[in-house]
Amino acid sequence: MSVRPAREADRQKLAALIHFSPFVHRHLGWLTPLDWLGKQPYLVAERGDQVLAALACPPDIPDISWLRLFAVSTAIQVDDAWEAMWPVANRLIGESIPVAALPLQSWFRRLLETSNFSHSYDVLMMKWKDRDQTLSDLPSDLPYRIRLMNDDDLAAVHALDNEAFNPLWRNSIVLLGVAYQDSTLATVAENRQGIIGYQMSMANQCDGHLARLAVHPRARRRGVGYTLVQDLLKNFRRRGVVKITVNTEENNLASLALYEKAGFERTGEVFPVFEANH
Repeated sequence: MSVRPAREADRQKLAALIHFSPFVHRHLGWLTPLDWLGKQPYLVAERGDQVLAALACPPDIPDISWLRLFAVSTAIQVDDAWEAMWPVANRLIGESIPVAALPLQSWFRRLLETSNFSHSYDVLMMKWKDRDQTLSDLPSDLPYRIRLMNDDDLAAVHALDNEAFNPLWRNSIVLLGVAYQDSTLATVAENRQGIIGYQMSMANQCDGHLARLAVHPRARRRGVGYTLVQDLLKNFRRRGVVKITVNTEENNLASLALYEKAGFERTGEVFPVFEANH
């Protein structure tokens, strides 16, 4: 078995590996594992012309790397594939760049725990169900307005995103652009100084997901986030969306309080965040 960088010519084999393998870790995000092909580190393990495993952890922003894909075929032991590929990827990333993962399966969590990763905290799932609760109209005297996001807002939204989130959760302007294009509803809160908050959400016929909510640090504790969420709930209710989910870190007490005030409840589902100890 040999390990090498993945190539565009591997796309079809990688698609089959991801689709048919019983052992696949996929990072939760707006891009699919194949969307990262062409960026490194993105490795395949092969024997002859058979792709046995794939591991991808290319950074979106320069200083953070997430484990975006680890897939292993039944022709090789999961542990053998990991032991052959992770050290190579880790060297390519470099010791100065933090690496994180959201392991949703017990087998992947076990691999991380044996490879100097540690459990940092959990991301919680919360859900809002339309129980005919009253959703008030937005006050007319707000010192800012809520409006639809447009293409020209992305640079300002990206700058706000960098201010609002710690490095682990920041996104590049390219990824935010993808999220915006995929959004069912994207809105901003804006005052005379510019954009002070935004949200991006997705929805199908009945269910929705609040994918991103951020308020600039200088505008916090003024109800901006709550207003954005209330506006979202009203919009989705008009569309017939009756269930909306959101994820937030267990240690983000302000975020938890905001969602609970808006009527979201914890579902009990958690996503563990693991970080590598270089």
